Amino acid sequence: MQYRRFGKTELKMPVFSCGGMRYQQSWTDMPLDEVEAANQANLEATIRRALELGVTHIETARGYGSSERQLGVLLPTLPRDELIVQTKIEPHADALVFRDQFEESLDRLGLEHVDLLGLHGVNNHEVYWHTIKPDGCLAMARRLQAEGKVRHVGFSTHASPDLVLDAVRTEAHGGFDYVNLHWYYIYQRNWPAVAAAAERDLGVFIISPADKGGRLYKPSERLVELCDPLHPLVMNCLFCLARPEVHTLSIGASCPSDFDLQMTALPMLDRAAELTGPIVERLDAAMRDAVGADVAERYLEGLPDWERTPGMMNLATILWLRGLALAYGMTEYGQMRYNLLGNGGHWFEGLNPSNCGDWDSEKLAKAVKDSPFADRIEGWILETNDLLGGAEVKRLSQS
Repeated sequence: MQYRRFGKTELKMPVFSCGGMRYQQSWTDMPLDEVEAANQANLEATIRRALELGVTHIETARGYGSSERQLGVLLPTLPRDELIVQTKIEPHADALVFRDQFEESLDRLGLEHVDLLGLHGVNNHEVYWHTIKPDGCLAMARRLQAEGKVRHVGFSTHASPDLVLDAVRTEAHGGFDYVNLHWYYIYQRNWPAVAAAAERDLGVFIISPADKGGRLYKPSERLVELCDPLHPLVMNCLFCLARPEVHTLSIGASCPSDFDLQMTALPMLDRAAELTGPIVERLDAAMRDAVGADVAERYLEGLPDWERTPGMMNLATILWLRGLALAYGMTEYGQMRYNLLGNGGHWFEGLNPSNCGDWDSEKLAKAVKDSPFADRIEGWILETNDLLGGAEVKRLSQS
């Protein structure tokens, strides 16, 4: 294993972390006596395999169902000073509720402290305010830190790039010590936040590069072709870790063997940029060929955010997924993400045209008037819905 300094925390962070959202018994909390013996055995085998590989960072969350309770059977039996344990708690309007939930999570884990406490899902301005307000959850997290129950405080986010950057830059209550965010080859919009985190010496943890980064454990044939001679998952690992600003990538392991493919990237890390450079050039060229060079470079220009778009459609996400499907054959991934629009709460905001009801072409044209592609966007929306949504779309003007 290779390790990197995790920003101002000074933790020796492995470049791969063990994420705790796939090996648990249930996505809802449940008593331990209802956990199947086989599931608990698999969880314990997964953690022990991680440690054998040098993956000393064990990451989970209160929101991951039975994950904390099941980990709490094993973690107290392991050498505590050899582990970096992180859990995450969603910010609440009442910071005392946040504290109570943290205390319960600490009890579930069977630990006296966690090394990293993440404020989970700082995804919109309301949750951000619950986090940074004078009597908010970040202030409470700092109190828990002063009490010795938390070593370092960060946040996780699926927010728009502007909000992520604001949160990285906040000075409220001393700011954050680290950030969990999305950044990988197919989604690079958060690079300004990664760069700002480096300027402020924050640890940078990349969320779900294998799954949200493109379901790379099950890549399309086109993606396999473009990434040759590397497996797309290995290529993405090297692409991310070629940047020293990135410290660790999450492996959301469901079983011990889920670490194997990513681990093959380790001997190549010292040549990461060299090995991925030609592949990135091919991927970039494939996108330009599929959608046009001007569109590949400028499709986000002039787009309103989803709250100011007719039907609250998330145009940035719709057009991004269109490009991935056309250039890389990532239809299955696109369908998964596209159909989260309208079903993902503040974790995946905005709607797609199948679930936003009737929408008015004239209003859409007015909303996107500043886009260099204003006259083409409606057609792209319909094309994407047909490709990824599969449901008939009726505009108000057609009814």
